[in-house]
Amino acid sequence: MCVENTPPPSSRLTRRGVLAGAAALAGTTAVLAAAAPQAAAADTRDPAAPRTGRRGGDLVIEGGTLLDPATGEVTEDAVVVIVDGVVRAAGARGRISVPEGAETISAHGRWILPGLVDAHIHLNTAAEARNAVAQGATSARSGSTNFYQDIAVRELARQAPGQAPRLRAAGVFVTPDLGDTILADPDLTPLAGLRDGVRSPEALRRVVEVNLARGADVIKTRVNERAGLPEQDPLAQVYDREQVSAVVAAARRGGKGVLCHSYSEKGCHDAVMAGVRSLEHGAFVGEHTLAEMRRRGTYFTPTLTAIAGLADSSDPVLAERGRQYLPVLKRAVLAAHELGVPLAAGTDSSGGKIKPIGREVELMRSAGLSALDAIRTATTGAAKLLGIDRTAGRLARGFAGDVILVDGDPLSDVTVLKKPVRVVRSGIAL
Repeated sequence: MCVENTPPPSSRLTRRGVLAGAAALAGTTAVLAAAAPQAAAADTRDPAAPRTGRRGGDLVIEGGTLLDPATGEVTEDAVVVIVDGVVRAAGARGRISVPEGAETISAHGRWILPGLVDAHIHLNTAAEARNAVAQGATSARSGSTNFYQDIAVRELARQAPGQAPRLRAAGVFVTPDLGDTILADPDLTPLAGLRDGVRSPEALRRVVEVNLARGADVIKTRVNERAGLPEQDPLAQVYDREQVSAVVAAARRGGKGVLCHSYSEKGCHDAVMAGVRSLEHGAFVGEHTLAEMRRRGTYFTPTLTAIAGLADSSDPVLAERGRQYLPVLKRAVLAAHELGVPLAAGTDSSGGKIKPIGREVELMRSAGLSALDAIRTATTGAAKLLGIDRTAGRLARGFAGDVILVDGDPLSDVTVLKKPVRVVRSGIAL
């Protein structure tokens, strides 16, 4: 079957699907009515940018110790002023003008940091989205969902920021066997008759085009099988360089980047040479490939949390895999950091088991990064990967009013980031 002859996906389907999904997740038809004019504008605007009518709070956080991950500067007795969900001012108390009568949170004895960024997470439900925010991930990038739930979660975040992180959505996974995902969109059904699955350049382009028509911000594909399924071999390659190149080219035509699931050195190298924006997992990535990543500016999202989790599995194959892979991956993370490869923190959480992004920071630290550099992987570094580095990752004028408060100095003990004592999302205290 030549799927290229099928008419291109309709952009009208994108708006209907997004609006309906957002309404279902928010649990009210009123959201749908309010969202309609904004969703029409959303097709051409930065998905992470504040927009007219967006619900943001007014809040003052005072008395804590403020950390700016970008500079490493620490400010004691700090004040952060948030107006309409955006930081108006942040700094030492005597230099900041506080609006009279503003709602105030005391942060005395605590540290103030920007909300964290989870650069690889799977959010399939509203409950998972709320859980991610509650654990400090106020911004995130989806690692794909089966039925475009992440696009609806992104719209939910725009209408009700306290219920979901601002999200870069990946849509559905570009993978050889779509399984039931073939039902995610009628425009995918022509692929059902392909004998070898989604492997030809035409089929690969088709899945990317449907994702773009649905409103995906990024595209997710793979070079290797999964580590989390005992019957699969994570070092077995499923797409070669030419196939990944076809995905990258189709994504670039839509102005989007590609994140690529990978494990083997050959798979990692093929993905990087094909032009992916970020390499996910990458346990066995070698120095030659890391050097190429540095040259190209390719990001490394190692998802240490997910690999460490395998070691705790009740399945002996997965447990052994986790024990073998984790030290190898930690060495790769340190080598990447020392070479200057940009790193981004991602938990690869899914299935109702949302892990705190602070755990990934902890594992980055244990891999050999300094505490500040580990924190940067979940703030300024991840924000840059997502293209929201003027919105998230810092608490400075014009940035989003996303804040976490922690009990303790994260520069001395990054584990405090695993359990934020307070989370503020877009100026709304949760």
